[in-house]
Amino acid sequence: MGKPTGFKEFARQEHTNAPVAERLKHYHEFTAPLDAADLSRQGARCMDCGVPFCHTGCPVNNIIPDWNDLIYRNRWRDALEVLQSTNNFPEFTGRVCPAPCEAACTLNLQDSPVTIKDIEQGIVERGWAEGWIVPDSCRPRTGKKAAVVGSGPAGLAAAQQLARAGHAVTVFERNTKPGGLLRYGIPDFKLDKAVIDRRLAQMVAEGVVFRTGIEVGTAMPVADLLRDFDAVLLTGGSEKPRDLPVPGRDFDGVHFAMEFLAQSNRRVSGEPIGGPEILATGKHVVVIGGGDTGSDCVGTSNRQGALSVTQLEIMPKLPAAENKLLSWPLWPMKLRSSTSHEEGCERRWSVTAQSLEGRDGRVTALNGIEVDSRMQPIAGTEFVLQADLVLLAMGFVHPVHEGMLSALGVEKDARGNVKADTEGYRTSVDKVFAAGDMRRGQSLVVWAIREGRQAARAVDEFLMGRTDLPR
Repeated sequence: MGKPTGFKEFARQEHTNAPVAERLKHYHEFTAPLDAADLSRQGARCMDCGVPFCHTGCPVNNIIPDWNDLIYRNRWRDALEVLQSTNNFPEFTGRVCPAPCEAACTLNLQDSPVTIKDIEQGIVERGWAEGWIVPDSCRPRTGKKAAVVGSGPAGLAAAQQLARAGHAVTVFERNTKPGGLLRYGIPDFKLDKAVIDRRLAQMVAEGVVFRTGIEVGTAMPVADLLRDFDAVLLTGGSEKPRDLPVPGRDFDGVHFAMEFLAQSNRRVSGEPIGGPEILATGKHVVVIGGGDTGSDCVGTSNRQGALSVTQLEIMPKLPAAENKLLSWPLWPMKLRSSTSHEEGCERRWSVTAQSLEGRDGRVTALNGIEVDSRMQPIAGTEFVLQADLVLLAMGFVHPVHEGMLSALGVEKDARGNVKADTEGYRTSVDKVFAAGDMRRGQSLVVWAIREGRQAARAVDEFLMGRTDLPR
């Protein structure tokens, strides 16, 4: 694939980012994508490696070597067709996926993998610019009605696949606009919401109906859903956050990360923020949790004008580089720093919060301590951080059980997720299916897209007795 000697002739080249001082002034995307010629050269670097280990890393089974070769040969429209055969939303994954495909690339053995993620985004953006991406509604109507509850990446992928199979698809979303955590969790500087709206317009043209502002299980009884639709797919995500059970947790100024991020995204888009305002402006911010959600809190806090941002992680600091002979082609455990960290943040590892202090009902300080390899406190390592705003970004434990899931009475697994396998995606309730984080637990956007596509195939087979949809 690509040019036989391309990996020797061309060095790895990635997109560039706007300077920190410039991008902190706004919430827009700040990357400068590679141009067509640069992307073609990067495609040329794809080796004829015999076994494409990039497939191992990609949850949606992207046919990566094929579209690398096609853009090297300047066949962009063909590359788009191959890309969209496995991924409904490459413009999302091209922006926010951590690129496990690049970790699995054979050239990563030399720390210079093909820039697969940049190529993916370049192909789909070229497709939109050239007008190659159009509604696909050529299938005859089946007369079957499917409901999708939740409009995150799993729900959107499933809805689009089911509509293209000829079914009448209605997506229910409790928020004002569709998109789930793509819209309300991921900041605009990582994923501009116009990118979501562009794809939603295509889906509407394909026949998908979006009903927003409706929370199934409360505003809409589940009995109505089961009565009115031939199949129901639950894709509501894993939204029950992990809490911090320490003294002082109830002080004002202590919030779950998603309360903070969703409100910020609503503010940026001009929607009503809902509830008391949460702002980092002029405050010392402490983010508890070292994952992507915590990183998003860091970038958002800096844009709001925080005086300082400190991120705490209970896990030990990982090495800067992995031992590839032990990890490759699997996803390596190594230290990763995001663009938000570059913008200003003190990071501390192997620490935990013991209590929060406050004055007049508001948080003022965090009392922490270092922990050992078993996450047990180490006496004599106590510390105090000034904290006017504490954001809890420690992950999510399972989907919200109250409301829809309780009313349906679906069986849950040992972790509290909706129980369903990855073949039929069927729950314990007749004609009810589940996919995405609601089924598998907190995960990546790319995994949600995979599950949405596979669940759509299962629903289609249930409705029609057979299916032509791909897995």
